[in-house]
Amino acid sequence: MRAVAARVTSASVTVDGRVVGAIKDPGLLVLLGVHVSDTPEKAATMARKLHELRILRDEESCASSGAPLLVVSQFTLYGEPRKGRRPSWTNAARPEHAEPLVEAVVVELRGRGAHVETGEFGAMMSVASVNDGPFTVLVEI
Repeated sequence: MRAVAARVTSASVTVDGRVVGAIKDPGLLVLLGVHVSDTPEKAATMARKLHELRILRDEESCASSGAPLLVVSQFTLYGEPRKGRRPSWTNAARPEHAEPLVEAVVVELRGRGAHVETGEFGAMMSVASVNDGPFTVLVEI
C-alpha cells in the first residue's frame, strides 16, 4: 500500500460538479494506492501510520491535533513507467480488491477518532488543495 500524504490548509474533491469531500482546516490530503498483494492488515497499518504521522505544524499528527484527513483513492500510484511510453498497471490492485481496502483505511481512521472525508472510488475526480509548506511525503507499507 502506498500513500502520498500532503500537509494542506484545505482540500476538496469534486465529481460531476459537486463537492463529495472537503477539509477546510489544516490537515492531510492522502492519495492512496493499493497494491495487488495488499491485505486488510496492511490497511490497518497504513491508517495507524497516517493518523500518527508527525508532519503537521509543530510536529503534530492528526492523532495529537485532531486535524482532518481527505482520503482519495489513486491507483496510478502503482503505475510503472520504466519500459516504453505507457505505464504498466500490473502492480495496481483491481477495483474489486482495492475498494474494500481503501474503505478499510477510512474505517480504521474513523475508529481512531479521526475526522475523514473521502473522494468517490472509481469516479473521475477533480482534486483541489492548498499545500502547506509544501510538505509532502511518500508512505509505503
